[in-house]
Amino acid sequence: MKWKRNALLLLVSLMVVLSACAKKETEAPAKGTETPKQTLTDVKVVLDWTPNTNHTGLYVALDQGYFEQEGLNVEIIQPGTNGSDAMVAADSAEFGVGVQEGITLARIQGLPIVSIAAIIQHNTSGFASPLAKNIKSPKDFEGKTYGGYGAPAENAVIDSLMQIENADVNKVKFVNIGEADYFTAVKRDIDFAWIYYAWTGVDAELRNEPLNMVYLTDYTDKLDYYTPVLTTSEKMVKEKPEIVKAFIAAAAKGYNYAIEKPEDAANLLLKAVPDLDKELVIASQKWLSPKYKDDAAQWGIQKREVWDNYATWMLDHKLLEKALDVDAAFTNDFLPESK
Repeated sequence: MKWKRNALLLLVSLMVVLSACAKKETEAPAKGTETPKQTLTDVKVVLDWTPNTNHTGLYVALDQGYFEQEGLNVEIIQPGTNGSDAMVAADSAEFGVGVQEGITLARIQGLPIVSIAAIIQHNTSGFASPLAKNIKSPKDFEGKTYGGYGAPAENAVIDSLMQIENADVNKVKFVNIGEADYFTAVKRDIDFAWIYYAWTGVDAELRNEPLNMVYLTDYTDKLDYYTPVLTTSEKMVKEKPEIVKAFIAAAAKGYNYAIEKPEDAANLLLKAVPDLDKELVIASQKWLSPKYKDDAAQWGIQKREVWDNYATWMLDHKLLEKALDVDAAFTNDFLPESK
């Protein structure tokens, strides 16, 4: 019987050891020995305007933890008086939202800013007017008043579209309305203005104020430029490429989420910016989400010919002092590998 007693003692001892091991595995670590949390890198992304559905993917990435998963602590900020491009070029923000035209002008002026992803694949802007104005093509601009913001490109774009239809830009009256509300302006002293349909056009639908739209892309491929885009500085590209790649990886997840779930994404934007008009945000998101990627192989891709076409157009219309180094102005190198 001695062997049975020894076996029993051995079994009891083994159970005690196993119980102690299990307890050690389930107990919280002693104070001061916790597993250290991942250290996040602080970065700022500056918008080009007040928050809207162009920016939804960024707010989705923030809310869903995509930036944090990539090791980033992202703060979304508003642009200063000099705009997002100047802030990115001056290292006041690591990333920004800009437009191809602005980046082209900035680079010609020596600002080291680079486009790293196209937020929307095709230009969705155009010249809008109330139906009563009967402006259905560039030729109809003759004898009408245009309300703009005073940029040289406005006159050049309108002129180039009108030339296609043998119309005379000198018969258009140009009025600077600055940041005046489109709906107020067309009821007061202008006939047409340049808008992004995803916001102002959708708003017109909700107001039951239908528009005639003259889209730039209906008349020339040279004006099918990227607007908006995500930007960074040459310094970030050269010195911190891993941060740029992480930022774009998270942003891509955010925009792909918005492509697949427009209403959910709109609600996440509203959660972050509750002062926005809920009905407009949801309707705008549903209109815009399919256009983020559109006919591209993946979200964010940029084509060299798009950059070259628009830079050539700007040079031809004397909006640039010299030719743009196209290959230095944008890159697809930081986009996630397409599946």
